[in-house]
Amino acid sequence: MEKTTYTAYTSLDDFYREMAAKLGTDQDAVFPKGPHKDIGHFNVFDIAQVIEKVKVASEMPYNRRKYYKISLIRGRNRAEYADKVIQIKKNALLFATPRVPYHWMPEDPDQSGSFCVFTEDFFIKDKSYTTLEDFPIFQPGNVPLFEIEDNLADEIEQLYIKIKKEISSDYIFKYDLIRNYVLELIHYGQKLQPASKLSTSYDSSMTVVFLFLELLERQFPIESSDHRLRLKTAKDYADRLAVHVNYLNKKLKESTGKTTTEIIAERMIQEAKILLKQTRWNVSEIAYALGFEEIAHFSNFFKKKTSLTPLEFRS
Repeated sequence: MEKTTYTAYTSLDDFYREMAAKLGTDQDAVFPKGPHKDIGHFNVFDIAQVIEKVKVASEMPYNRRKYYKISLIRGRNRAEYADKVIQIKKNALLFATPRVPYHWMPEDPDQSGSFCVFTEDFFIKDKSYTTLEDFPIFQPGNVPLFEIEDNLADEIEQLYIKIKKEISSDYIFKYDLIRNYVLELIHYGQKLQPASKLSTSYDSSMTVVFLFLELLERQFPIESSDHRLRLKTAKDYADRLAVHVNYLNKKLKESTGKTTTEIIAERMIQEAKILLKQTRWNVSEIAYALGFEEIAHFSNFFKKKTSLTPLEFRS
C-alpha cells in the first residue's frame, strides 16, 4: 500500500510564519532578539494586539506543536480536544504541550491576555529538571486547562507584564529571570490541579504504573502513515517492562480502575480521533499506522468504542 507522509506538528518556523502573516509584518519583526541558540527559545505575545491586527477573532488551530505554550486568555471561549469540549465563560489558564493537540475558539470579540511560547531547551540550564514532563502539569493524560476567577487572572497578568518588560530589556541575565517567571506560571497551574495528580507522581509504589504510561506515550504521536505502533497488547508492554502481565494489570487496576487493555485501547482511540480530524490520511492509512491489518477490524474497533464509524467521526 502506497503511503502518504503528512506533518502532524506545527514547528516554531510555522508558528512565526503564521504570526507574521497575522500581524502584517515580516518574521524578523516577530522573532525575539537574543542568543536563542544557546538558551533555547522563548517569546511572549499580547492577545489583544494580535486580534486587533487580524481584525477578527483569531482561532488557535487544532494541531500539535513542537513547542510549549502557556496562555492567560480573558474572554468567552471554547477549547476542543480530540474527545472533549470545554467552555470557558471568563478567564482561562492553558498549558499546551507537544503531545496534546487542541483547537481554541474565541466566542466573543472582546479577548485579552497574553501567551508565551518556549522550547524544552529553555529549561535545560536548570539541572533540577531533565524534561518538562518532570512537572505534573505537563505529564501525559492531563488536559491542563483551568477556568480561573478575576483575582487570580489579575495576579497572573502581573507576571506577564514582568516577562514583557524583561524580554525587551538589555539585562544580560534576563532569560534566567524570565525562566523563573515561567516556573511561577507552571506552579500556578499545578496548584489548580487536584492534589491526587500531584502526589502520585512521587509515590514509589507506583513506579510500574508510570513506566507503563511513559512507554505507552512513547508510541505516539504517529507522524507518518509509515510509522506503525510497535507495542499493541498488554503482553507487549509487560514483556518490555520485564513484569508478568497479571502484575501489570493488577497495578494499573488499583491505580486507575482500568485494565491494561482498556488503557491501551483508549490511547489508540484518542490517536485515531486526532489523525481523523487533523490529517488528510484515508482510513486505511490510519488503520495501518495503528497496527490493524484490515480496515474492517479498525472500523469495528472504532465504532465499538465511540458508537461512530471513522468516517462519521471525521465528518
